[in-house]
Amino acid sequence: MKTDIEIAQEAVLSPITEVAGKLGIDADELELYGKYKAKISDEYMRKLESNPDGKLILVTAINPTPAGEGKTTTTVGLGQAFDKLGKKAIIALREPSLGPCFGIKGGAAGGGMAQVVPMEDLNLHFTGDFHAITSANNLLAALLDNHIQQGNELGIDTRQIVWKRCLDMNDRVLRNIVVGLGNKMDGFVREDHFVITVASEIMAVLCLADDMHDLKERLSRIIVAYNYAGDPVTAGDLKAVGAMAALLKDALKPNLIQTLEHTPALVHGGPFANIAHGCNSVRATKMALKMADYCITEAGFGADLGAEKFFDIKCRMAGLKPDAVVLVATVRALKYNGGVKKENLNTENLEALQKGIVNLEKHIENLQKYGVPIVVTLNAFVSDTEAEIAFVQSFCEERGCEFALSEVWEKGGEGGIALAEKVIETIETKESHFALLYEDDLPLKEKINRIASEIYGAGSVNFAPAAEKQLEKLTKMGFGKLPVCMAKNQYSLSDDPSLLGRPVGFEMLVREVYVSAGAGFVVALTGTVVTMPGLSKTPAAYGIDVNDEGLITGLF
Repeated sequence: MKTDIEIAQEAVLSPITEVAGKLGIDADELELYGKYKAKISDEYMRKLESNPDGKLILVTAINPTPAGEGKTTTTVGLGQAFDKLGKKAIIALREPSLGPCFGIKGGAAGGGMAQVVPMEDLNLHFTGDFHAITSANNLLAALLDNHIQQGNELGIDTRQIVWKRCLDMNDRVLRNIVVGLGNKMDGFVREDHFVITVASEIMAVLCLADDMHDLKERLSRIIVAYNYAGDPVTAGDLKAVGAMAALLKDALKPNLIQTLEHTPALVHGGPFANIAHGCNSVRATKMALKMADYCITEAGFGADLGAEKFFDIKCRMAGLKPDAVVLVATVRALKYNGGVKKENLNTENLEALQKGIVNLEKHIENLQKYGVPIVVTLNAFVSDTEAEIAFVQSFCEERGCEFALSEVWEKGGEGGIALAEKVIETIETKESHFALLYEDDLPLKEKINRIASEIYGAGSVNFAPAAEKQLEKLTKMGFGKLPVCMAKNQYSLSDDPSLLGRPVGFEMLVREVYVSAGAGFVVALTGTVVTMPGLSKTPAAYGIDVNDEGLITGLF
């Protein structure tokens, strides 16, 4: 059986100008990055403003397991299936981070016969967006420390610096560091920290900004520190905005590539959903809605993280209203939630499936709170039995969800036609009554409590003393009406990654709260989640290589 990268490398790609032509985009409205990648010009975006919006379809999933779910694979395959049905559709995805590529999770290009290509380019440097975000983040950090070194006119309290440096790599030793060691000219000695680039507020700002003007407004509001009086010091105060915007000028433009079957795909931005807001850029999504009749997008990790943030942060800020949700699961993952070990997942086990399907049940209930019609799809594996598939289908239909089997990994768009037809039927026959989980005026603490109780199933929330003080301060500073971005592990509905299935009544710990004033949300760190991951004992980097002809191997 061929690997994903072998399938991608054997694919015959169309020139990106031809892919763009399917959408009515002229070659002179593209900024080419070789033959198969392009950015779409601001001028073209402005031409789209009078176009009607297409239908917005969100693809989300149950909690991830080592058994695999295939959310991006399903998203890509669904787009290919729409194309086969003669529908004008476009996919809107996030860009992969180098952290997972060299860590455990791997890339984010889909899999099998449902991939976006060029796969190696996408998973590695792509068009340089992440490098630009990293540079803008670290420029702000450098200007901050330089300001202090050059006399500290703003009276910055070096004990209250909150801006962190970033790197798009899993590097645990950078979580907590000391900078400024050496002589007097090397800066003030202080504790500093790194986050992974996908957790940087610059990433969130880029993904939520409407245009360059909005980007600069958001950048100017970023809080980097507090002065001796306890007042915030911003990137605008440090005169950093213009230079940061210059670094981000091209990164702000959405990227166009294609699937294995030449379906257009906008891939732009990439915040993680476990430690950030988990959605591709507002610009790419809005552009896709103007360019096609159907926009198929995804949100990171399970619906408890990605979908909740897609709805309560992205849709709230951008005024988006989804028309349908596709919830991805696998029989293998549900059995894993039912206590079956990974090596035994290929054996039929209806008892374990019945026990583990409660995870899917909770995600269905959560999505129903938002009033959007749901289609549940099983990403098919050859080990799935007819009895197992029938059990899941009956379970979903009893709860008011449509159901379809997806075989896109094996068959590409052809294997997604049943799912595509079910999604189209759902959109045409069931009206979306989209509603947010909480209103803006709800106090921050109550927003956190509502997400924890209604989405995660927590019985209570334990706010650490530091978090209590931070919530009180942020409310006094005028940030009480912002939405909340929960930073939580992705493997469990709870803040304990070992609790599979559907944990209930647990106590959730909120240890720290801070504001991303430029992005426009408040972040709550739960449990032991970290914003700079580490590598495993045997990271994927060990298996990646390039041969004498320049062909990359081992990337998945």
